[in-house]
Amino acid sequence: MENLAVLYLSSAVMALASPGSAAPAPDQYARGIDWLSRYGYLPPPDPRTGRLQTKEGIENAIKQMQRFAGLKETGKLDADTLKQMSMPRCSLPDIVGTEDMLRKRRRKKRYALAGSSWETSNLRWSVLSYPRLYSSLSPDLVDMLMLYALKVWSDNTNLQFTKDQAANAEIRISFARSLHDDGYPFDGKGGTLAHAFFPGTSDINGDTHFDDEETWTYGQPDGVGTDLFTVAVHEFGHALGLSHSSVDPSIMRPYYQGPVGDISQYTLPMDDKLAIQTLYGFKVKETTPPSGDSTPHLPKLPTTTPSRRRTIPPNPGSQDRCNGGFDAVANIRGEIFFFKGPYFWRMQRSGSLVSLSPALIKNFWMGLPPGTEKIDAVYERKSDSRIIFFIGSQFWVFKDTTALPGYPRPLSDWGMRTKDGRIVERVDAAFVWVHNGHTYLFSGEEFWRFTENPAQQIPHPDADYPRSTALWKGVPSIPDDIISWGKAGDTYFFKGNSYWVLKTGEMDQDTVTPKSTATDWMFCPAPSPTPAVNPRCGQCRCGINKASTLTGPSLLLVSVLFQCISLLN
Repeated sequence: MENLAVLYLSSAVMALASPGSAAPAPDQYARGIDWLSRYGYLPPPDPRTGRLQTKEGIENAIKQMQRFAGLKETGKLDADTLKQMSMPRCSLPDIVGTEDMLRKRRRKKRYALAGSSWETSNLRWSVLSYPRLYSSLSPDLVDMLMLYALKVWSDNTNLQFTKDQAANAEIRISFARSLHDDGYPFDGKGGTLAHAFFPGTSDINGDTHFDDEETWTYGQPDGVGTDLFTVAVHEFGHALGLSHSSVDPSIMRPYYQGPVGDISQYTLPMDDKLAIQTLYGFKVKETTPPSGDSTPHLPKLPTTTPSRRRTIPPNPGSQDRCNGGFDAVANIRGEIFFFKGPYFWRMQRSGSLVSLSPALIKNFWMGLPPGTEKIDAVYERKSDSRIIFFIGSQFWVFKDTTALPGYPRPLSDWGMRTKDGRIVERVDAAFVWVHNGHTYLFSGEEFWRFTENPAQQIPHPDADYPRSTALWKGVPSIPDDIISWGKAGDTYFFKGNSYWVLKTGEMDQDTVTPKSTATDWMFCPAPSPTPAVNPRCGQCRCGINKASTLTGPSLLLVSVLFQCISLLN
């Protein structure tokens, strides 16, 4: 069927930079469709009717997204579009309403309204929980930033905000992570930063949630953490009834915009001012001051910004990425996950790390045993997209990030025995070889091949296995892990702090040169080359971080690291 989204997307192949390969990740287009559906540009497929997206519908959705983001309208998932999709942003959709409403709507105003507002101009707000993980902001400073962020909106309307300890305040603020009982889970550092619910009569209306796994900051330069004031102003716009705006400048643009400078002097852009005044009217000068702790009575901001170095305990895994020695490496949904100890790093399809700091495995993969300190191997099953974790002599099967019931089960279910008849008690590496679609498990210096199908939950080794890992020429005989990456089906072997690439499904190449995992994958500085004589500066050593040429969001703190050290005789 020509209207199948997957057929259309596969015909629009384009190249993205990725370590050692110019080919895109295999499922980046399906992920693009998921992004467009999540943020309101495409209606999701209807499983009851079997309705599928059309080629024309996808093109129009991409153009609408590009127009909204201020990109060139190509109708294709080009590099600029995919980069924009990887930017940190608000969780709420950009397009609000049903498909029929969208078809009929003809926007005469630049700004966008959610269609609801509070019936009163006197609104209460409360903070139910504060940042706990990576932020140095004290509760008092968080309260102050919330007060100033709300003042931005009351400065232009008749709205008055009063801090209240009651849990039934109209605007309830909390910092949460992952699943937090509202149907919109957070995804760790980067990605979605926060969300808020439009005005209404339900308990959840007005609730404003921030991802506690972000490093929330105040007064720091752009690129250092995530500025809480900027994000709070945006989310309070939603809590008051504003949708996302495509206008630049507008605080209601969906993508993170960085700090605004002196927050005491910040004023709304005209687009946002017109929008909020449409809902709540123009500011009327007060004759008597309001009672309570309301926005006109503002405490003074601190003269110095909080010291992140003094108040944030060092993350024990933040620098380990440059030392290599990963326990497992996996290609999951087209993204590369590096597991080490209780942590993991995540590389997006664009070739950018979600964060230079790692995330805790237990906070993302729900169902692994408490105290899990090491993952032996992980892979995504081709037959049903389930994710298999191997830890010691047991394995788990996950649907997305949640373990299925009935697990763990013993590794012996896989039927692997060594050539001398011993039952295999540990898996060192696991991957699906793109070249032939088979699953391969490595243990010691032997490997087994499996032909998986949806009807068989646990496969058994193909005939004539195990075989010696020496058949894979030029790579370590006992790798830390293996992945297939890129359209060409290149195979990547990881060991220590190095990786080897076997091209296009080959097992025997004349020369396989090890490369640096730290430099090419982990955004670590490249080792300085041998000093060379330069007549202009004497003896100099200059290097540039190769990984910094990969595209990624500014929030990742990834920048070009020049290292030029003059050695004077």
